Amino acid sequence: MAVRSAQDDGPTSSRWDGGAGKADFNAKRKKKVAEIYQALNSDPTDVAALRRMAISEGGLLTDEIRRKVWPKLLNVNTNDPPPISGNDLREMSKDYQQVLLDVRRSLRRFPPGMPEEQREGLQEELIDIILLILERNPQLHYYQGYHDIVVTFLLVVGEKLATSLVEKLSTHHLRDFMDPTMDNTKHILNYLMPIIDQVNPDLHDFMQSAEVGTIFALSWLITWFGHVLSDFRHVVRLYDFFLACHPLMPIYFAAVIVLYREQEVLDCDCDMASVHHLLSQIPQDLPYETLISRAGDLFVQFPPSELAREAAAQQQAEKTAASTFKDFELASAQQRPDMVLRQRFRGLLRPEERTKDVLTKPRTNRFVKLAVMGLTVALGAAALAVVKSALEWAPKFQLQLFP
Repeated sequence: MAVRSAQDDGPTSSRWDGGAGKADFNAKRKKKVAEIYQALNSDPTDVAALRRMAISEGGLLTDEIRRKVWPKLLNVNTNDPPPISGNDLREMSKDYQQVLLDVRRSLRRFPPGMPEEQREGLQEELIDIILLILERNPQLHYYQGYHDIVVTFLLVVGEKLATSLVEKLSTHHLRDFMDPTMDNTKHILNYLMPIIDQVNPDLHDFMQSAEVGTIFALSWLITWFGHVLSDFRHVVRLYDFFLACHPLMPIYFAAVIVLYREQEVLDCDCDMASVHHLLSQIPQDLPYETLISRAGDLFVQFPPSELAREAAAQQQAEKTAASTFKDFELASAQQRPDMVLRQRFRGLLRPEERTKDVLTKPRTNRFVKLAVMGLTVALGAAALAVVKSALEWAPKFQLQLFP
C-alpha cells in the first residue's frame, strides 16, 4: 500500500506551479492527465506516449498515475507478483546485517511527521523487499545506496508492486551497480568527463587540472539522486525521467548539473579538495525541468556510442548495462525511448540544421559552449512548452560507502 499523500504529488517546475496563471496551469495539467490515461487505455498500451509523458514537463504528476505507468515503462505484469519466499531470509542472507544498518539510517527518506509505528513497519517491508530480490537473483550483489532506490518505490507503489518493479530494475538499469566488483560502475562514471568536454572544454580542462575525478557523483548515480535530494517530489520526478529513458541517462543528468554550476566551479581554487567539496554538495534548488530537457538533448547530440572511446575501450563498454538493455526493449521500434527523443530533437531543428545533429567543440573558441547551451535551452523550452516531447536513455553503476 502506497503511503504518500496527494499533497506530496505536486509539480516541480515553476512553469507547472501557476507561473502562467492558475487557469492555464490547471488546463495544462488536466490535458496531460487525459493524454496519460488515453495512452494507458489504448489497446495495446501506447508505451511510447507514456514515455513522452514521463519525460516532458512535470513528469507523471501524481503517485496515483505513477502506480499505473511505472509498470508499463518497465514492462512489468502487475497481475503476476513475485512469489513469497518460504525461507527465513534474515537468518540466511549474508547481506542482512548491512541492509539492516542502511535501512535504520534511512529515517530522512520517509515523509516528515509520519507516525513512528508506520515508519518502522515500512522499514521492515524495505528489508524484506531487498532480501527477497537478492535471494531470487543470486547474481546480484547488494551495495550501499540500493535501499535509497527501493524506498522510493516502496513509498510510491507499495510493497508488492515495489518488489516486482525493483527486481526488473535491478536486472536491467541497475545491473552494473550490482556486480561483484566496481569495474562497470567506474566505467560508467568515466562517461561524465567526456560529456562535459563536448559542451564546455574549458570547464573540463579546469576539472582535469584540479584532478577532482568523478567520485563526487557516485552517490548521485547509484541512488538515482535519491540519497542527495531532500525533496521527495524532485526524486520521483527524476525517477519518471530515468524510467522512461536509456540506462545511461543518469550520467547525462549528472553532467548537466556540473555544467549548470560552471561558474561556481571555475571560481574555486584549482585543487582536488576545493572542487570536490563544492561538487559533492548538490544544490537543492536546481531548475529540474530545464536540466532534464538539457540532459535529453545532450544524449541525442552525444550518444554513448560516440563517447565510448574517450570513456574506455569499446570492448569494456559492451559489457555494461547499456548493452544488456537490448533484451529489455519493447518489440516495436516506435516505442524505443531513443527513437522518441531523436524525433523530438530533429523536429525542433530548422531544416538547415537537421544535417548536423552533433554539435562540435573547437577548443580555440571558448564561446562554443554558449552556443551549445543556448541551443539546448531553446530546445528544452520548446519541448517543455509543447508537453509532447520525449527524451532518452542513460548509464549504470554499483556501490561505495557514503554517509
